[in-house]
Amino acid sequence: MTAMQRKPYTLEPYPAGMALRAGDGRTPLVYLTTRPEGSNLRANSACCFHPVTTPSGERVTDLAPGDHVHHRGVFLAWHSMTFQRKADFSRMGPTAPRYGMDMRRADFWGWGEFAPTADRVIENRTVRLDESTDRSATLSIENSWNVGKQSLLQERTAAAWSERGDANVLDLTYTLTPEWTLILNQTAFGGFCARLRNDGDSWYESPGGRVTLPDAHYSAPELNWPAADWYAYAITLRNGRTVGCAVIDHPANPKSTWHNPRYVWMINPCIVADGPVNVAAGQPLVLRYRLVLFDGQPPAALVKSPSAVRP
Repeated sequence: MTAMQRKPYTLEPYPAGMALRAGDGRTPLVYLTTRPEGSNLRANSACCFHPVTTPSGERVTDLAPGDHVHHRGVFLAWHSMTFQRKADFSRMGPTAPRYGMDMRRADFWGWGEFAPTADRVIENRTVRLDESTDRSATLSIENSWNVGKQSLLQERTAAAWSERGDANVLDLTYTLTPEWTLILNQTAFGGFCARLRNDGDSWYESPGGRVTLPDAHYSAPELNWPAADWYAYAITLRNGRTVGCAVIDHPANPKSTWHNPRYVWMINPCIVADGPVNVAAGQPLVLRYRLVLFDGQPPAALVKSPSAVRP
């Protein structure tokens, strides 16, 4: 099918989510809204992009691998969150303090070490196709972050998918608006994460070349890799193909160090490694990232040029 004949992308139902379908029948991207039936996923929430593919159609992401059954494709979550607001306790009796702090701790990542995961669920509200051509599409996604039956944060995500010849590009803009004051506690990892395949020989690259730094460790934020415009992960699969994913940080994001341990096969720019991030109730936290999915080596025009850091 020639470019003149190609039909625009469509958004179609898919098991446990919605699929972005190309006019020639390919499915390069899926947004999972619920846990797939029969999946090994142990997190309470899905709300992730998986599978995500390269131009040749090779899947790059992984879902609930045996080493970390709560990891899920390309997702956004933290494992140590505190929601709080001033509360009136006078109804508890004359000896109670009139005012105090009502507080909820939450782990939406799914780890469960530093905050509860029970009844902490990211619930999808809508996935909508806003614009579409034969080589690009823009999605709007709305999610509610709930503790029990109470919504404590609203997420609006704009996802722009485009075919760039030697790579596929996914631009993501997350707008997170807490209904209570939100504290994202200091941890070594968390936030935006691309969990990638591990069935082959893999390595990381950065603007300085192949990364030789020691691995990051989940208990030591100071061991994260330093701030950089981007980091890329590449893997030579057992079928002989080399594929990869680069994550490009936006300069308007809070400063991140990167939790990219080789033994976890993920890319994670962490905005809370240097300290907690506080977000006032009703005030949006906006985070922007670009993913570049490629076959072979990272495409210089999309990853290594200075303009690449401004998706």
